[in-house]
Amino acid sequence: MTVTNILLSGIVGSTAYGLAREGSDIDRLGMFATPTEELHGLHRPPESHVSTAPDRTLHEAGKWCRLALAGNPTVMELVWLPDELYEVRTPLGDELIALRQTLLSARRIRDAYLGYATQQFRKLQNRQGDPHTDGLPQRAAKHARHLKRLCTQGYELYATGRLTVRVEDPESYHRFGEQVAADPEAAQPLLRRFEEAFAGTRSVLPEKPDERAADAWLRRVRREFYALAPVTSA
Repeated sequence: MTVTNILLSGIVGSTAYGLAREGSDIDRLGMFATPTEELHGLHRPPESHVSTAPDRTLHEAGKWCRLALAGNPTVMELVWLPDELYEVRTPLGDELIALRQTLLSARRIRDAYLGYATQQFRKLQNRQGDPHTDGLPQRAAKHARHLKRLCTQGYELYATGRLTVRVEDPESYHRFGEQVAADPEAAQPLLRRFEEAFAGTRSVLPEKPDERAADAWLRRVRREFYALAPVTSA
């Protein structure tokens, strides 16, 4: 897969979290700009490109902004990575990193992170005892690790306005995953604890994100990648 005009790209997933073990996949996430003229036609170009071997997801700049403003935990990682995990950085990408806190809002971060964590818990419950689910213990442990990470990172973002991608004490996440793989209901106390923590904490974030900052940045992207058609004489 060849995608041009990549603005920002880096290594995410278990490697970024510090949870990778031997044989873990290396996941990449990035953002690209569609040439502006292509957005004016009848059919809009693809807004995402997903590939395997290597595992890479690239979102168009406009789609990325919409997802980030909604509090999407997956895309949010891209602007909070440690410097060494970025593989592509451009001036426009650095501008977006600089305004990352304007993308945040209390309600959307709470709902998105707790919502994703609850989805992971439902997956654990639904797969319990299903004889047709291959590799259940491994996938269940992975879902459990994600549940704990989403709760922890989401609460940090909600309470402080900052996101630490690499988790503290990775082995505790692996132990939690194994425990929940054996008994999915073991995840309930953690999920409830974070639900109460969110409810009992006054967030530093505003109720709504500053969409003006994202809009202004996206307009700079569109100007940067707008190619004027050559002028021809009659």
